[in-house]
Amino acid sequence: MNKTRRQMLGAAGVAIFSANVPSTALAQGAPLKIGMSMPQTGALGAGGQAALLALRMWVDDVNAKGGLLGRKVELIAYDDQSNGANTPGIYTKLLDVDKAELLIAPYGTNPTAPIMPLVKERGLMLMGNFSFQVNAKVQHDMWFNNAPWNDARGWSEGFLELGKMAGAKSIAIFAADAEFSQNLANGAREIVKKTGWNVVYDQNYPPNNTDFSSIIRAVRAARPEAVFVACYPNEAVAVMRSVNEIGLGSQVQIFGGGMVGLQFTPIMQSLGSLLNGVVNYNSYVPGMKFPGIDDFFKRYSVRAAAAKVDPLGYYLPPFNYATGQMIEQAVNATKSLDHKKLAEYMRKTEFQTIVGPIGFDKFGERAKPRMVQAQFRNIQDNNVDQFKNTGKQVVLWPESDKQGDFIFPFDKARKAT
Repeated sequence: MNKTRRQMLGAAGVAIFSANVPSTALAQGAPLKIGMSMPQTGALGAGGQAALLALRMWVDDVNAKGGLLGRKVELIAYDDQSNGANTPGIYTKLLDVDKAELLIAPYGTNPTAPIMPLVKERGLMLMGNFSFQVNAKVQHDMWFNNAPWNDARGWSEGFLELGKMAGAKSIAIFAADAEFSQNLANGAREIVKKTGWNVVYDQNYPPNNTDFSSIIRAVRAARPEAVFVACYPNEAVAVMRSVNEIGLGSQVQIFGGGMVGLQFTPIMQSLGSLLNGVVNYNSYVPGMKFPGIDDFFKRYSVRAAAAKVDPLGYYLPPFNYATGQMIEQAVNATKSLDHKKLAEYMRKTEFQTIVGPIGFDKFGERAKPRMVQAQFRNIQDNNVDQFKNTGKQVVLWPESDKQGDFIFPFDKARKAT
């Protein structure tokens, strides 16, 4: 009987979870190995654990149907510790030692970017996992990202349109000095420059910063009418606490934009009412309907409770399950594990998934982006169940997914019920 095991990967000290199967030649009937790294510790660990659970759900589902090409699927997932320095070595081991036949990228931009040259050099297909613009320079034609965004405009366009609608003309921007956050901030800077905003504050800060009091005081002193933030989860928590303690000024119409972490249930539960009024990007909020999504969350919630990971799992898990669905559809359609054949099929196909139809442009990003800007409203402290309800995260943009009107200025929105 197969059972889960935990091993350690050399000096890097990263964990592998895989089925306990014999080491046999990759013949018909042997397990079909899908390899990846996933941040299970470090700054991205909470999201990575939830995403990995969803992928395991897909593995169980596809194996219950007989696997792929008559072979049971085995998922090998190493912990990259949210550190991009670990990922090239992990993927080299997956390919050369573990003999993985298909690859999924780790969650996040910073862990993914270092492996792009490797997969391009070896001519391998890579399923992307919520990274941003990692293929812009490499331009690998066998890359396919599961994320609902495309270029940098999607992260800030809606936020800035809402700000303009509220009458905002001046803006403050601050971002982590890391590849992902800088990509987001640069997208906002580009739009701001083209559309005539007055930039009154623009600052980068060291990644993993935990004290934002000086930045928030400087932003307050600059008196912007919009504040765009690009940051990672631990930073997002610290930013929100500083905003609550210091304030931004009554002139601020809109605050948020590109804050990773405010989508994760443990962080939402921890911050509680401090979230009220924030307008931020998201991939899914309750009320957005896709075929199969309700059944997925029903099953996910049971597994998540047992695994002690994000109990709601709205942000990453459904898109990771969708990655499995796309792999399944491509392999079944081509009857092949040849990466060139699979990539050719991926490029021309619109896949039906639990997060809706997914098709790709020539760079392997979403042909039809579907990212939303949503506003937190009437959030209470210490109540995780409230986030299951509509009306707590209200989609404001795009118009096609709109669930309610924008409440502004920020001070008013923080008190809205």
